[in-house]
Amino acid sequence: MSDTFGQRLSAALSRHGALCVGIDPHAALLSAWGLDATAEGAREFGLRTVEAAQGRVGVVKPQVAFYERYGSRGFAALEDVLAAARDAGLLVIADAKRGDIGTTMEGYAHAWLEPGSPLEADAVTLSPYMGADSLRDTLSLAVGHGKGAFVLTATSNPEARALQSAIVDDAQAVGDHEHVAARVAHDVNQANIGAPGALGPVGVVVGATVDRPAFGLGDVALAGMPILAPGFGAQGAAPADLRRLFGYVASAVVANESRSILAVGPDRLAARIDERAALYRESLHG
Repeated sequence: MSDTFGQRLSAALSRHGALCVGIDPHAALLSAWGLDATAEGAREFGLRTVEAAQGRVGVVKPQVAFYERYGSRGFAALEDVLAAARDAGLLVIADAKRGDIGTTMEGYAHAWLEPGSPLEADAVTLSPYMGADSLRDTLSLAVGHGKGAFVLTATSNPEARALQSAIVDDAQAVGDHEHVAARVAHDVNQANIGAPGALGPVGVVVGATVDRPAFGLGDVALAGMPILAPGFGAQGAAPADLRRLFGYVASAVVANESRSILAVGPDRLAARIDERAALYRESLHG
């Protein structure tokens, strides 16, 4: 794999636009689609979503929890969905939110990012709140295999704000006083030093509905990084808001939508993806 994840993502965003289709087979959606709330239902849901997304967007994001709930059969279903998506030419972000230390984190890294793994994805979401250094080896493995990662930085759930917007006094920080979220972004940028391509292989998760300045995340802090942005669609942000919300880093945003797309059902899914993808392209390019 000669291209970096950042290069492949940049090409996908340029070709298809910002929209990322979330694959979230929760019980209510499975029922609305006429599928059983089982591993087999989640598998069918995922494969149908992949089929509808192919050629219409560049990125999909399966939510691991909705497969993990079914145990080993659920993971087998997820393996099929991940493989089908990658075979379809889609970039796959496994939304697993893993974070730990030592050999445990090494195990997660190999599970999601090692070529040939049953759960191989193009990128995985990671939690840095065991300490930023706990992710160092995982990020190195990702870069070495041409993979990517998105590190939770400023999420839209209200209970996270107290931690992520907290001020850290640290003489080693970029400034003497720095927000936790800004420190995470800084550490991610350090992992991208020397990475070729339009974007680095390691990015951040920044909710579309958060007040970025309150987290210390101005455009300069995010420059050069892919930005996975939940919060579009059913959570309140609209495609037309993309440029306003993310300024000159808007072209690096992977705008995730799930319920606002999936709720239309399998028969209208492809048309809905076309509609939403076009709105994001219009937002950036007019």
